[in-house]
Amino acid sequence: MDEPIPVIRAVDGGTAKLMPDLDRPHAWLLTVDDAPQSYVDLDDPTHLEFEYAQRLAHVLDETAEPGAPLDVLHLGGGALTLPRYLAATRPGSRQEVIEADRGLLELVDEHLPLPPASGITVRRADARTALEAAPEASADIIIADVFGGSRVPAHLTSVEYARAAARVLRRGGRYTANLADGAPFGFLRSQLASLRVVFPHLCLIAEPAVLRGRRFGNTVLVASHSELPVDVLARRTAADAFPARVEYGEALERFTGGAAPVADAEAVPSPEPPGGAFSVG
Repeated sequence: MDEPIPVIRAVDGGTAKLMPDLDRPHAWLLTVDDAPQSYVDLDDPTHLEFEYAQRLAHVLDETAEPGAPLDVLHLGGGALTLPRYLAATRPGSRQEVIEADRGLLELVDEHLPLPPASGITVRRADARTALEAAPEASADIIIADVFGGSRVPAHLTSVEYARAAARVLRRGGRYTANLADGAPFGFLRSQLASLRVVFPHLCLIAEPAVLRGRRFGNTVLVASHSELPVDVLARRTAADAFPARVEYGEALERFTGGAAPVADAEAVPSPEPPGGAFSVG
């Protein structure tokens, strides 16, 4: 059998590459302009290569009883890693994926097609526009993983955006986001402050080295109107191959410090990662 070969294509957001993982026969890494975007194993969609995806999966796992279907709105699509994971672990879930990059959608559909009857609908649209048009109280989970290049767009970082997310969530629903930042954490702290205006319960999941400011990296932010299972999440993330900490309560308040909420008029994109922080040659 011929070995799979990389696929390189120009998409709306730059140059996308699908690179096969030679250790797993039907697994692929998606990058855009050499920045990793997604990793998918078509044979085993529950295999999550990226640490931040594992942490988001922990949140999904603890949102309802095992196997119970969820209604999920994904802002940002990539190669549909988490939608595939949820379809495998919670059959019958209804999932809508919003992705603005038409070229990327076509690439993934051609080379990494979804299984039949997956319950996943993929739609090309701007994430904020789709969120504001979504029905009220229609989602159990919102997963925001939107990057323009390597940065979260400014219009997805404000209090107004957080209020739009809260409107779409059901009672007890959870907003989750993959964010990247490094010391002194001006962007991340502003996101915590902005979400605090809308959601009374927050937690932040990240590797200790990132939280201590030793390196730039991904963090997972979780927000809800209901209490979060922080103790369970702390145990699960501590047991990962790359252990993480869960910050909440007073510790999270100290981390947020005096950061101010951000309105649409003042919103800026997340910081540009330092050279080599996420790139793949």
